[in-house]
Amino acid sequence: MESTQLVVLAGLVIGLIYGAVGLLSGFCLMSSMRGLLAGGDGRLVRSYALAIAVAIAASQLLAGGGAVDLGKSIYLQQSFSAPVLFLGGLLFGYGMVLSNGCGSRALVLLGRGNLRSFVVVIVLAIAAQMTLKGLVAPARIALVQASQTSVGANSLPSVLATLGLAEALSRAIAAAVIVVALILFAFAHPTFRRSPGQIAAGVIVGVLVAGGWFVTGYLGADDFNPVPVTSLTFVAPIADALQYAMLSTGLTLNFGVATVAGVFAGSLVTALATGRFKLEGYSSPRHMLRSAGGAALMGIGGVMAFGCSIGQGLTGVSTLALGSFVALAGILLGTTAGLRGVLRVQPLAMA
Repeated sequence: MESTQLVVLAGLVIGLIYGAVGLLSGFCLMSSMRGLLAGGDGRLVRSYALAIAVAIAASQLLAGGGAVDLGKSIYLQQSFSAPVLFLGGLLFGYGMVLSNGCGSRALVLLGRGNLRSFVVVIVLAIAAQMTLKGLVAPARIALVQASQTSVGANSLPSVLATLGLAEALSRAIAAAVIVVALILFAFAHPTFRRSPGQIAAGVIVGVLVAGGWFVTGYLGADDFNPVPVTSLTFVAPIADALQYAMLSTGLTLNFGVATVAGVFAGSLVTALATGRFKLEGYSSPRHMLRSAGGAALMGIGGVMAFGCSIGQGLTGVSTLALGSFVALAGILLGTTAGLRGVLRVQPLAMA
């Protein structure tokens, strides 16, 4: 089997697992933030924190061992626009609240029969493609060119290295501090400690992120036919998946498209096997308009931020890239604005 075929197959398997885990556990940043801010169920946010910790630990072990060169990913660039990354994160986070979930969650819910998620996926894909290559692309490129800066240190380990520390030691210290802090935060919650399903979900999703790096960065490292070094992310891949569905004869399958297909299939199979499949739709035209508007914001913002709550929140952060922390801060702030304060998205009954 050629390396490209192996990468596509592995992407499908990773997607299948993520789809099943996402359906069974409810893994979702927006639901996590809602539970945290409302003072309710705090297990989901701790599951997300644990996933970040596992993703960082495993990914940095792969990079430190020389198995994967994370520097080839889009996250560790020497030039980036912090304002555009932050603004994109804000738009994505607020759109996530309007649509009641991110792109990956929409794929999972679509597999369960949620037809609202079908609208979210399609609109997100169109908006993302417009921002990548279409009508919105010139404005995005102009913003990036006007605000991007070149930095000597583009990650937390490289910042520590400027203090004279060795590369391996810088990587170990930066990763250890964040991983330990996140694990302490997660397991300080008694209810979370008694939730093996949520613990397993966090560990599995974190391992899947590292698995994506290993697949594309190691198994796909072919000098004659290399594949982009990447892992779990959903905004651009959802856009690519829609384009592939329409123009497959002129395109080739890649890791992202296979992952998107796998998430939907994994959720669908799990929903059917557990009796969770149920067709659901919109309650009103206003509900549909809000959901579609949120999907558009996620598509535009996700491209500007170089990723979503998974693509930057887990995959990007696992590289310890400074830009990823900026984008994640924007996503968290945008989500918080949608859930609390003057810009709070009102419940449908009050909208």
